[in-house]
Amino acid sequence: MVTVNEALDIILNSTGALSSETVPLTELLGRTLSEDIFSNTDIAPFDNSGMDGYALIASDTKDASPETPRTLDVIEELRAGTISSLIVKSGQAIKIMTGAPIPQGADSVIMVEDTEKLEVRSQKSEVKIFKEAKLGDNIRKAGEDIKKGDLVIKKGTLLGPAHIGILASLGISKIKVTKKPFVAVIATGDELIDVKEETSLGKLHTSNTYTLYSQVLNCGGTPANIGIARDNPVDIEEKIKSALKCDVIVTSGGVSMGDYDFVKDVLIKLGGEIKFWKIAMRPGKPVIFGLLNGKPFFGLPGNPVSSMVAFEMFVKPSLMKMSGQKPDNKKEIEAVLQEDIKKKKGLRFFLRAITQWENGSYITKTTGPQGSAILRSMMLANSLIILPEDEEFIKKGAKVTVRLLD
Repeated sequence: MVTVNEALDIILNSTGALSSETVPLTELLGRTLSEDIFSNTDIAPFDNSGMDGYALIASDTKDASPETPRTLDVIEELRAGTISSLIVKSGQAIKIMTGAPIPQGADSVIMVEDTEKLEVRSQKSEVKIFKEAKLGDNIRKAGEDIKKGDLVIKKGTLLGPAHIGILASLGISKIKVTKKPFVAVIATGDELIDVKEETSLGKLHTSNTYTLYSQVLNCGGTPANIGIARDNPVDIEEKIKSALKCDVIVTSGGVSMGDYDFVKDVLIKLGGEIKFWKIAMRPGKPVIFGLLNGKPFFGLPGNPVSSMVAFEMFVKPSLMKMSGQKPDNKKEIEAVLQEDIKKKKGLRFFLRAITQWENGSYITKTTGPQGSAILRSMMLANSLIILPEDEEFIKKGAKVTVRLLD
């Protein structure tokens, strides 16, 4: 039996990033960049107006105020996407819209709110200026955001909406990202039936199939439901063989020491290399990790909560590393315990909990009964209280480590 830390080290040392693929912008969200992105242009590419208003020469507005406005001739109206062929001279202004290029001769933009357009007289338009403009006011300079040649996004970045917007601004329609792990999900058990089937005495709907499927999606993988393997070596072997098309295999159930727990034996028969079996933790003690045809194989417990906790602690970091992300994604905080807790010494406990900020600190309490088959306690949880191996009794008011869940 290995410790939690030893198990995680073994898993991550046995896992590497997948190869790259080229993906269009519309499919980049949540993907990991596998190349550095350098700017091929300035952003903004030209000096442009940051406001609707008037492009003018700042010195023409000296001492302008509501009481002493300055009046300028309006020689043109310039919309975004158009370019002026005129040169602004002293005493003149060009009405300009946000994003339009700054015309030659102008050195500032006064906001429309600080002006009043006068009636057209003899085909001549004028504007009153009620505020003194400063040199460069409301002008977005070329390269103000990004300069040509800048390293804009580093390799290994998890791409969000703003990254994708930058790529679009640079005119990049597709880039290289690390492939998503393709993850096989297999439930085992004679008692299991699919959700579409009617239950009968002794039969249960397979919840693990769908919780694990969702957890794979939640950390950026692509899940494949291989189905339910019955509690016999032949069926388990058949399902595992059909899962070898995937990058990772995750099973639930059949990994303990019962008469019908065959997953470990089948893995060995197929030539798998078992790295460990059993972890000093609760829930989730009977976990198998190994390599089959060089692919990570996780044999998780059959109890629903045990399966979910083991996935969170071990499968998720592995999938994140395979997708090019940093595997140490856990967000752990310190919180004040709101109840007494007894635990077994020698095991690291992960208790389903509600954690919240209150009066300047985090407080935490369990969601109720902690049996590994009580899935509702996991549904109510937003965190896991982590209690170390060497402790047996933790008093109310003690500070504990809490792992926040997604």
